[in-house]
Amino acid sequence: MQAPTDSDELTEFFDRYGTALTSGDVSAIANCYALPGMVVADSYSFTFASPAAVALSFLGAAPAYQEQQIVAAHAQLTEVQSLSARLTMVAVEWEYLDSSGNAVPGERYRYLLRVDEHGPRITTVVATH
Repeated sequence: MQAPTDSDELTEFFDRYGTALTSGDVSAIANCYALPGMVVADSYSFTFASPAAVALSFLGAAPAYQEQQIVAAHAQLTEVQSLSARLTMVAVEWEYLDSSGNAVPGERYRYLLRVDEHGPRITTVVATH
């Protein structure tokens, strides 16, 4: 197994992740994470050690996307850094699309990915500005 640095493989991974986020498919979201995992932002941090904990932590995301009428998320990979044979750090700027076809300002994150027998998985998410 080799850390993903190929933009096609990473784009496919983040396309799947974005679709899961905007559709509220918490099972698919959980499948995108290596365990244990962590999310870090300016005002909070949390960890999860099971797929159920990942799913639970993202239950609130779907209503937020629905409230903004967000129907699609596109990840712009702004930086890809290979850290080791199995770890890659990816800077992502999310672009969202609402139900009227309008662009909605997104967020920026850095994702630490680890490749395993299932492909890349998120180990750590850091919210950035």
